[in-house]
Amino acid sequence: MIFLYKILIVQILLISTLFGALKDKSAMVYYGENISYSMVGIHDYIIVQPELINVYSHGFKIYKEKMYAYVSINEIDENIKEYQYVDESWIVSENKDWGSKVLDIKNRDYQEFIFKRLIEPRIKDGFQNFFFDTLDSYHLVAKTKEEKEASRLELVHFINEFHKRYPTSKLIINRGFEVIDDVHNSLEAVLFESYYTGIATDHTGYKKISDSDREWLDIYLDKIKKYNIDIISLEYMDANDLKNKSQKIIDKIKQRKMIPYVSNRALTIYGKSSKNAVKREVFTLIDETATDRMDLFSHRQGALVLEYLGYIQKLYDVNQGLPEMDTMRHYSGVIIWLERYYHTPKILFEWLKKVELLGIKIVFAYNFSGLENSKYLKKLGIKIISKAQEKIKILVQDKMMAYEVEPSLSRTNNRIKVKNLVKPLLKYKLEDGKSSTIAGITQWGGYAVNESFIIELNQDNLWVVNPFEFFKQTLRLKTLIVPDVTTENGKRLLFAHVDGDGMINRVEGNQNRFSGEVILNQILKPYKIPHSISFIGAEIDADGLYPEISEKMTRIAKDIYKLDNVEAATHTFTHPFRWDKIINDNLDKKYRLKVQNYKFSLERELSQSIRDINKNLIPKNKLLAKTVFWSGNCMPRINALEHIYKNGILNMNGGDTSITINNPWLSYIAPLGVERGDYYQIYTGAQNENIYTNDWLGPFWGFKKVVQTFKLTNSPRRLKPIDIYYHIYSGSKMASLKALKYVFNWAIKQDVMPIFISEYILKVMDYYVVSMANNKNDWLVDGMNDLTTIRIEKEGASVDFSKSKSVTGIQHFENHTYLSLDNSTKHYFTTSNNDDYKDESYLISSNAKTVVYKNNGKNKRISFKGYVELKLDFHIADGCKIYSKPRARKIKRDSYSTKLSYRNIKSAVIDIKCK
Repeated sequence: MIFLYKILIVQILLISTLFGALKDKSAMVYYGENISYSMVGIHDYIIVQPELINVYSHGFKIYKEKMYAYVSINEIDENIKEYQYVDESWIVSENKDWGSKVLDIKNRDYQEFIFKRLIEPRIKDGFQNFFFDTLDSYHLVAKTKEEKEASRLELVHFINEFHKRYPTSKLIINRGFEVIDDVHNSLEAVLFESYYTGIATDHTGYKKISDSDREWLDIYLDKIKKYNIDIISLEYMDANDLKNKSQKIIDKIKQRKMIPYVSNRALTIYGKSSKNAVKREVFTLIDETATDRMDLFSHRQGALVLEYLGYIQKLYDVNQGLPEMDTMRHYSGVIIWLERYYHTPKILFEWLKKVELLGIKIVFAYNFSGLENSKYLKKLGIKIISKAQEKIKILVQDKMMAYEVEPSLSRTNNRIKVKNLVKPLLKYKLEDGKSSTIAGITQWGGYAVNESFIIELNQDNLWVVNPFEFFKQTLRLKTLIVPDVTTENGKRLLFAHVDGDGMINRVEGNQNRFSGEVILNQILKPYKIPHSISFIGAEIDADGLYPEISEKMTRIAKDIYKLDNVEAATHTFTHPFRWDKIINDNLDKKYRLKVQNYKFSLERELSQSIRDINKNLIPKNKLLAKTVFWSGNCMPRINALEHIYKNGILNMNGGDTSITINNPWLSYIAPLGVERGDYYQIYTGAQNENIYTNDWLGPFWGFKKVVQTFKLTNSPRRLKPIDIYYHIYSGSKMASLKALKYVFNWAIKQDVMPIFISEYILKVMDYYVVSMANNKNDWLVDGMNDLTTIRIEKEGASVDFSKSKSVTGIQHFENHTYLSLDNSTKHYFTTSNNDDYKDESYLISSNAKTVVYKNNGKNKRISFKGYVELKLDFHIADGCKIYSKPRARKIKRDSYSTKLSYRNIKSAVIDIKCK
């Protein structure tokens, strides 16, 4: 009995230590610009300078509950513009040595200033929580014990007043030890500086922490712990020492049961804490002088590859000047992908050497960016010898070469000789008997240039090197579990979205009917999967181009929006053709539909067009429109993107995925989206019928080919969901309508989960801000607000269900494993390669979303809600039984799965009960 008891105790201890540091609380104090949410999102406390945060970005919306806005309480912060309104009579001391102006916290007018100028505007911006700094500054000016006590009491009053005014806001204070007893109920955490390292603040200036200081500090820390308040120990260290020297400090702080954070003095880098994010961002140096980033091959193909691997491409225009090193530390790799040579080789080389010193690997893509003809490339161990060579043979060809096309054996003018080569990828033997390595992995990264990288053939761009392996190996990218936007609950996502063009087109063979009527009756009604339908305001509004048929168009639009399987969107008011031509909120008539007496504005094109749809076309008690489908060239710039993000509008279109059997190349598949500033334009899953019909010149049945696109983006890698994207004018011709039906008939037979496109857009937006950390097979993933799938790029992978409580299911497809997750935004799980998961009951797939998941280890309850007749597939372990409410129409069991299908039922509650 005693032996069994000991075993039980050991098991409890093992369970309590699962994930180790991944479940320890952690903190981040970041006062830099251009915050990376993938780097900060895993932390429990994220302290920021609010004026440097774009509150309209998706990352802020996802993580704002954990973010704390900095406010200086007793001193003027010259970096915050609101302090310019401080009344000079509130300043009680100006210490030039200290570099501060101390304010009188006893002045109630000043306290009200803090509330009105520094706190309430932040709350309106979306900040919920605050970090109060400089609480102890009153010690600098208080001359007597009475003055000090008066200031202390006013500080207590101010903090308690804050809690009274904003009861749902959380608060962290810096030090303020003397007020803890009176305000602890108002605090979430206390931060202090330099318990072990650096320079600390005392009442007279800067000085080193001594043992006696630490003893004094320990008294207060022990008091704080009794109040069950978190303690954050902020330590300072030279940025270059963080990697090798911070862990000892972190371990010491954790032993004192405090939350560590180690960073540079300016707090402008992503430091170290109890847990630390995986570096997901890859810096890509581009040149936008002649070509917009959306059309650069570095984006169109580089982003796709990195995203599939779980990474995020961060494009940086070289014309901005090369960035400082402190802004580079959080990147997992650097790709130099310039289509033109850099103007100053020396500057580029010196910058690259600094990057190398940070331990970041570098890749040259396509060319050496102007270093070829300089002495600096030699310093990287690469020597280029110019000499024409006619006869070329392959001496070494790695298995990652010849991905879409064989390497060229045409003449070459250059011989590439490499020192410190780790692995040659493509090596030629030249006619003079010497060799040339034109692609290789080096100690500092790698390169693939000229015909070893991409070859243009008949106006197509074909990969010579396997880009998935090339970038992973040269940059030494960590193998990640991947937040996946293509799949949910084990099924490929399916949705349809429609641009409103051609609503007014007359139908071929019946000029009394309009294209919109045909789409309504022959597509939207019989094919009951979710559709997202947009209209062009100028085509249907009474003040648009066709007032004589506006009433008829409005009636058709209303009938379309009455359908349960239709959500509304806008295709703008005048369908701008060139978004890049919008200057000072104006667009020339030649770049849009010419509506009389119309003054162009982004407000009218975007926000107002959505308001018009919601007011005039959507029936009561139905979800309102919230999405714009970009028109024309589908290349909005920051002005348009900023407008929609500020107004809570989602966006879609662009990307041009159109891979087919005739053009089966990766270059015909677009990435998930493109970043401009702090905003993302989200790309479609596939192109519309206009591309497949030669710009609507024919053949009009050409949209059938999109099925080829769907197949080629599903295997061997699932790169895209199924997105049936078309225009309303497809209802105007018999051939195009038949093609549309062909596509829908194929799509609904696939193993899919239908959703609305607004749901997909939010998944992609999540992808760019998901933050993750891991310890061997243990993973923490945060920011999964609308994303509910993790892909493991391995056949037959699984999880340890005892350590993965939010994992609802596993689905294996080809060489991929998809983990289905519940609706939590944060997930802990442990990956596994054994078959123990088969002893558990779990979801294999469903065509409906998971609404509620309850798992007490022995019994599970999952409720589902979808848009089509329900189909569920479970693995039920021995000793377990499955119950459904309502009952399934049909249950099919085999040795591995239990399949439930329903008739006219779209939601159900499943209970799995085990002995």
